[in-house]
Amino acid sequence: MAETHNWDDLRLFLAVAREQSLSGAGKALRLDPATLGRRVARLEKALQAVLFVKSPQGYALTEAGTQLMERSEAAERAMRLATAGVAVQSDRLQGQIRIGAPDGCANFLLPQVCAQIGKDNPGLDIQIVALPRVFNLSRREADMAIGVSAPTAGRLVVKKITDYHLHLAASEGYLSEHNPINTIADLKGHRLVGYIPDMIFDGELDYLADLGGDRVPLASNSVSVQVNMIRQGGGVGVVHDFSLPATPEVRCILTKEFRLNRAFYLIRHADDQRNGRLNRFAKALTSGLRTEVARLEGLASV
Repeated sequence: MAETHNWDDLRLFLAVAREQSLSGAGKALRLDPATLGRRVARLEKALQAVLFVKSPQGYALTEAGTQLMERSEAAERAMRLATAGVAVQSDRLQGQIRIGAPDGCANFLLPQVCAQIGKDNPGLDIQIVALPRVFNLSRREADMAIGVSAPTAGRLVVKKITDYHLHLAASEGYLSEHNPINTIADLKGHRLVGYIPDMIFDGELDYLADLGGDRVPLASNSVSVQVNMIRQGGGVGVVHDFSLPATPEVRCILTKEFRLNRAFYLIRHADDQRNGRLNRFAKALTSGLRTEVARLEGLASV
């Protein structure tokens, strides 16, 4: 297989190899899939090798493609180390950084934290991807991710950010129109709001398991949708304490009987440990999240 020294070609190749489709890679790169397909074909012609087996199921690497991926990832690591050395020369962060996060954190915490980081670093572009699932950093879906549990597989570096707390809550309107809730047993006569059971992507999010509820009449895979269901009088659900200042019409109930403690973790790819720019951003992000969780939980009337 002939060699290539065009990093842009390797970057596009890596995206297709990781996404296993032109459409997925095109979306990640903001590039038209047809254009990306032509670039891949041009690379294969230049290398005189077939890199992918194309099928309706997607793009699978051939043996030659697997070899090129190993070399391309080595080149990618070298590029990251090289740019890390340049980044530390500036007092301010620049370029683009993408964070993956569960939508509770993405909606109630990251906007204000990232707004402040952006204010301090005008040349920095921050992208927040709020998805109710685990991010794949090996496929470079994001530069770093926030999770509610510490992953144990993969070449990842995990650091605990902070603890946070959750309580049962309902809107004042709902509570005034329905039977009083004085004990956990009283919940059986009330509508529950929570996650869609088969879409809970992390066991730490199975908040209602301890309540023994076998039915969730109002459910969503999004924390923000759940909070709005509760605000609209849909029923009783579990809410983050840090979301309460933004929802004054929602009140916590059974605070002595039910309280959950969870934690946020910062998850990064092991290859990025020496990237000064990402290290500085991670430090600012971690500090900002700790401060904001403490501030909002202090404001919450629990």
